[in-house]
Amino acid sequence: MSLQIRVPFAGRIMGLDEVPDPVFAQGMVGAGLALMPADDAATVEVVAPVAGTVLKAMPHAIALIAEDGTGILVHVGLDTVGLKGRGFEVLVEKKQAVQPGDPMLRVDAAVVREAGLSLCTPVVAMDTAPERLELEAAAGAHVEALGPLFALQPAP
Repeated sequence: MSLQIRVPFAGRIMGLDEVPDPVFAQGMVGAGLALMPADDAATVEVVAPVAGTVLKAMPHAIALIAEDGTGILVHVGLDTVGLKGRGFEVLVEKKQAVQPGDPMLRVDAAVVREAGLSLCTPVVAMDTAPERLELEAAAGAHVEALGPLFALQPAP
């Protein structure tokens, strides 16, 4: 049975190869897609894309372990670790159980933009081969939170 990963906030889909960060673009973290919130979004509320447990909760990123053991990373923005939490509100804690749609982060988009940083948000299945990924949203498409993003087929 495949693992369904949902959209963590409304925005425009980007292929990982479009992400201007080689660590994500080259798939070093894993397979997935990226999201860009609307240019006029003042606040971005990031919700859990899958049922699981919070592995790590950082101001700019949340790592989850899905119920099947797959690691899912939602990394909000590029180089946003340098903001040291400014503009980010973490709404979950390590070991917390989450369901799709549970709020995880609240982001003041203006703070990120004023720092000259991108809100491009990779959503990846960590250490997962791209062959397992079944895209359910096309690059360039505008999607709503909790819509289908991608599915992961079971490992062979």
